[in-house]
Amino acid sequence: MKRLPLLIGLGAIVLIALWAMGFYNGTVGLNEDVTKQWSNVENAYQLRADKTKNLVEIVKGAADFEKETLTQVVEARAKATSTTVDPSNLSQEQINQFQQSQDQFSSALSRLMVVVERYPELKAVKGFQDFQAQYEGMENRIGVERRKYNDVARNYNTRIKRFPGNLMAGLFGFDAKGYFEAQEGTENAPDISFK
Repeated sequence: MKRLPLLIGLGAIVLIALWAMGFYNGTVGLNEDVTKQWSNVENAYQLRADKTKNLVEIVKGAADFEKETLTQVVEARAKATSTTVDPSNLSQEQINQFQQSQDQFSSALSRLMVVVERYPELKAVKGFQDFQAQYEGMENRIGVERRKYNDVARNYNTRIKRFPGNLMAGLFGFDAKGYFEAQEGTENAPDISFK
């Protein structure tokens, strides 16, 4: 009977240790899911940047094309592809910075597409037609990957913010992940017409 309190205390310590191990291992798994999905987001944006590089080369071939618009696309693409986020630091600030450079690229690309409307000879080029066919798919893929990222980030953030997990998250150094947020006016898809 004298050992009963000691056994109860040891049992409680073992249960807490097992719970802590389960919390840690589960959270590591969720963190890996976030990192993997972040890679998918970057891949979707990289695909768009790569395809746009081909479009820029096609448009450069038009001697009288408006060079200023093309220059803006090239500069925005360079900035978008050089802006990187360390997957171990997916803070809201880092996500916002990444998204801002991607939005600038999207805006420049949209302006390019509007200007192309004035150049029927460009619209007849097979490479441009291929880009047209792929553009919507690329934008949709970016949206899907961003949504999936937000889902896995939400699962991770929920785990580390719930009590008593929030106490363990601080102890183990698990920080909240940022989300992609819709920019004002993005509830409407850009109107890009290829006639």
